[in-house]
Amino acid sequence: MKFNSTHGQGVLALALALALAACASAPPPKEQLAVANAAVDQASSNSADAPAELASARDKLTRANAAMAAKDYVAARQLAEQASADAALAQAKARSARSDRALIELRESIQQLQAQINRS
Repeated sequence: MKFNSTHGQGVLALALALALAACASAPPPKEQLAVANAAVDQASSNSADAPAELASARDKLTRANAAMAAKDYVAARQLAEQASADAALAQAKARSARSDRALIELRESIQQLQAQINRS
């Protein structure tokens, strides 16, 4: 059997089409959604000091679930990852706010102790 360039181009085109189809059919991002759900749940319980970030995380998680239901797995994965990041940011901002309050209280205590020492 003789192999010609037209036949080779057809095989190459078929291989390219199959490769593109494989890339286009992303698997459902079940793990990313589970991680995002857990991150948002955890942030919800201890991120009262970061309401905007927490609201953003919840919104993106809702949109990720909608994309998953619509079988738009690429968008679902991206939104789930963004929701996780927003939830982590909410927790970090909340920790920072708590630390700032603790620092203020500590400084006030030090000032009170210094005032007592100066009166003695």
